[in-house]
Amino acid sequence: MKTFDRYLLRLFIKVLLSCFLSMAGLYIVIDAFSNLDEFLGYGDVAVVAKYYSARLPWFFDRASGLLALLAAMFAVTWLQKTNEFTALMAAGITTRRIIRPLLVSAVVVAGLAAANRELLIPAVRDKLVRNAQNWLGDTPRSVDSVRDNRTDILIGGRAAYMNEKRIEEARFTLDRRLGDFGRTLEAANAYYSAPEGNRPGGYLLEDVSEPQQIAEMASVIIEGQPVILTPLDTDLQSNQCFVVSDVSFADLVGGQRWREYASTAELVRGLRNPSLDFGLQTRVSMHSRFVQPFLDVSLFMLGLPLVLTRQNRNAFVAVGLGVVVVIAYFGILFCCQGMGASGFLLTPAQAAWCPLIILGPAAAALSQPLWE
Repeated sequence: MKTFDRYLLRLFIKVLLSCFLSMAGLYIVIDAFSNLDEFLGYGDVAVVAKYYSARLPWFFDRASGLLALLAAMFAVTWLQKTNEFTALMAAGITTRRIIRPLLVSAVVVAGLAAANRELLIPAVRDKLVRNAQNWLGDTPRSVDSVRDNRTDILIGGRAAYMNEKRIEEARFTLDRRLGDFGRTLEAANAYYSAPEGNRPGGYLLEDVSEPQQIAEMASVIIEGQPVILTPLDTDLQSNQCFVVSDVSFADLVGGQRWREYASTAELVRGLRNPSLDFGLQTRVSMHSRFVQPFLDVSLFMLGLPLVLTRQNRNAFVAVGLGVVVVIAYFGILFCCQGMGASGFLLTPAQAAWCPLIILGPAAAALSQPLWE
């Protein structure tokens, strides 16, 4: 690595870190003031630290492409302002050679953002789906009723408690007749139990009120797979039953946000789960995981030529042009993904790749003079 490369990389990294810390700090200050009463109620500084430490990877994921572009634009503008860029050009060094370290840095940032999406964010998503008002998970929250497509049972209830994985006033609706059971299963509480070994996952219903003769009813087994286990065939208590389901507690209370923070491997497993239907929006999100690193580099190549091909060395004008590019970039991105999520004109795969099809050639055309 040449001396100039190290110098430019140091400048890029300094600006990148400064922008990230400034933007993240501003977000934390604004959000903390809006949730100040809740944090004071907990009476523990550690809660605030845990809350925002989980949100820093999320913030980097949302801003990584913009941060790389801003860092490169400021680095080039600084070279122009100090006449270092002119001196390099006078020495016979091409523009392509000058920006090579910046391009490599942008690719590295895109790779770090991808690793962040696959490793860090899934590790802290349990904290990301909780807000300041329900950080401890002991506040009741609404339940998004989810249908188990394998058993045709709609799982729902009045409220959910995340700390206990409990559904209060659980109500499970059967779309088809299963054994001697009617249309509903009602209980005071239902506790989720994850699968372990040979034991399937599902929900333990306690204080069952419907049907009333649950202790006298036989368990339901379909194609060799248990669906509803009763006290008659198991060691459950007389007022309990167990509903086997691959619908997790997170699917009920986390919904789309829980899936948004999942890794690609988890999304693939979820799509293969016969009990779940993730819908178009999650499918668009999964395809977008593969496209996003290329889009980040495309954003970089769209914005950088605006600085390199200008005679005006005003940094604020450069930033203003970058803002216009960023607005157009995100406008195209959200428009295509919105159409894919709604099923309008585009399939999920097309919605994910369409922004790259539009922005890729545009980035190549704008950056063409840099490679000559």
